[in-house]
Amino acid sequence: SYDHMEVGTEFTPFMHHNVSDTHEHCEYDIRIYPSKMMEDSYTSNKPALYTTVVVLVFVFTAMVFLLYDYLVQKRHDKVMATAKRTNAIASSLFPSNVRERMFKDAEEQAERDLLNKKNMGGVHASAKNRLKDYLDEADEGGQGFDAKPIADLFPETTIMFADIVGFTAWSSVKEPSQVFTLLETIYQAFDEIARRRRVFKVETIGDCYVAVCGLPAPRKDHAIVMARFARDCLTKMNDLTKKLEITLGPDTADLSIRVGLHSGPVTAGVLRGDKSRFQLFGDTMNTTARIETTGKSNHIHLSSDTAKQIMDAGKKHWLQKRDEVVFAKGKGEMVTYWLVL
Repeated sequence: SYDHMEVGTEFTPFMHHNVSDTHEHCEYDIRIYPSKMMEDSYTSNKPALYTTVVVLVFVFTAMVFLLYDYLVQKRHDKVMATAKRTNAIASSLFPSNVRERMFKDAEEQAERDLLNKKNMGGVHASAKNRLKDYLDEADEGGQGFDAKPIADLFPETTIMFADIVGFTAWSSVKEPSQVFTLLETIYQAFDEIARRRRVFKVETIGDCYVAVCGLPAPRKDHAIVMARFARDCLTKMNDLTKKLEITLGPDTADLSIRVGLHSGPVTAGVLRGDKSRFQLFGDTMNTTARIETTGKSNHIHLSSDTAKQIMDAGKKHWLQKRDEVVFAKGKGEMVTYWLVL
């Protein structure tokens, strides 16, 4: 099999110089070539075995890294999803500037706690639920009051109270799911209008929707913006009740809203505790409530302060002075207006 690889040569070429002229010697040639025996002695499956082992080790290592990367990515996605939910909740409850201050205070509180634990030889504190800790800290022995309260005075705002007329009687004969279907549909529509108009939704108290314009970012046209927002809400309410009567009953179309607007200064901030909320305080809130309760169904009732803001903006044609003088508890007689926008 290997004759073609044969190599031949003279065995003892150096002997040519040492022999006599009698030529009494033998010359030998040597021929060298591989054999089957030689092949068998060097044939081995070790290279294949080593290669297989190396490949398996590589594959195993790669799988470990891929699994680790998957777990890290899954953990990251979970953390990001939690952060998004937390941010979404915080965004729905607090204005952006208040939210930033809350996170900043939470960071500072976490750093103080970490420093205290280091000084005591403790372990690092987790900052996973800093926002929750901040909101609940006032209910945990008063430690939350180490931080200064988040509160500001906003001198120029317009507040809206919108109450669903006939809701109490309507809800008393409906299933709970129907009641919440109505409220969720209406409030979500109002929320969308608020985002578009850059109005801040404060809260919902039962069937009353409370919103404000002029905070957290002060703006001079707060009364104009709120008037347009109130008109959009009134129009949307009438449209939704007609659509919902198909699923919630014909009496749903009889529901309407009564809206009250008032302008003035307000104190706004985070009232910490077990159920921390961003809330508004002051006489402006009380007056707005009076304007709303003394209004009429499917009407937008304005105080003279809000009406003056609208007049000063050159929108006097939006207003219609109310014929009768309104008597509000704690306020006495008040001259008010209807929005005819």
